[in-house]
Amino acid sequence: MTETLTLWRPTGPQELALVEASGWREWPPRLPDQPIFYPVLNEQYAVLIARDWNVPASGVGYVTRFEVEQGFAARYPVRQAGGRDILELWVPAEELAEFNRHIVGTIEVVHEFR
Repeated sequence: MTETLTLWRPTGPQELALVEASGWREWPPRLPDQPIFYPVLNEQYAVLIARDWNVPASGVGYVTRFEVEQGFAARYPVRQAGGRDILELWVPAEELAEFNRHIVGTIEVVHEFR
């Protein structure tokens, strides 16, 4: 059995629509001004971003949860983006398609804020 790492991603409605269109299996390519895909390592941080950033920006914020192969994820650096519990996995945009191939199962919505 493959060991996995649980990741969360706060997202707005446009990105979530693209995830849904993929069958809940992959993240869409990054935009030209987004060089990094950065899922987060704890649910509380994802909730904070979805509620406090996505809702004011687009009226709704979602927190998604997904699993990625742990051995594969280990190639990417974990970055501290503030406090000690504000941790992100930094995946270069050009490697996102490969990252998506290592997602185990589907991407699921676990919180919605309006």
